Amino acid sequence: MVMATFRFYEELNDFLPRQRRKVEFSCDCARAATTKHMIEALGVPHTEVELILVNGESADFHRILQDGDRVAVYPKFETFDITPELRVREQPLRELRFVADAHLGGLARLLRMAGFDTIYDNNIHDAEVEALSEHEHRVALTRDRELLKRSGVTHGCYVRALKPALQLAEIFQRLDLSRSAKPFTLCLACNTPLRHVDKADVLERLPPSVRVARTEFLTCDHCHGVFWKGSHWKRMCALLDQIS
Repeated sequence: MVMATFRFYEELNDFLPRQRRKVEFSCDCARAATTKHMIEALGVPHTEVELILVNGESADFHRILQDGDRVAVYPKFETFDITPELRVREQPLRELRFVADAHLGGLARLLRMAGFDTIYDNNIHDAEVEALSEHEHRVALTRDRELLKRSGVTHGCYVRALKPALQLAEIFQRLDLSRSAKPFTLCLACNTPLRHVDKADVLERLPPSVRVARTEFLTCDHCHGVFWKGSHWKRMCALLDQIS
């Protein structure tokens, strides 16, 4: 056995028991234990980690721990570029796309509303989330810590809030999404890009009151839905203004 000292920073402490939060603590590690093995053994999913310093030097997930090592573990730094120091994965994701697990349908719709490509199906299984995260470089969103520990999930976020609007605010803050949001460019139901359409082309699909009051329309070529700036659009604008 070897002994190493750990210190976790910021929201990574949420995964730790209270006595280990925001303090240094020492623990026994199996011989040949890696940084990834110990970080996850202590309760923190590897997808929540963006930077590991061992004795002050950047290390990757495969670093074998030695007796006396001091390990500092940091969460994602999305507000500035840490690429020169990055060792735990090849590069941070800068074009953010998401896959949400089966329990986050409300969050998925809100992310689409904000213009972020988000795959969601209420029957999606953990293995599918893992595959989409790995092969399409999507950030996995979940409230299941074990899902984030799957090896194929290279980028992921553990969602702490319970209600969709609060979840959206949390993700916006943690991943600094305000600058890259493109509201009302994706279909909430299909995740397909919307396009402008002439009123005459959708007139028969509009409620009578909308035919009179509205002149600008968007449509989805997949589900053929038609969208306009009504009361729902105003509520969504107010939500985005609140969290941005």
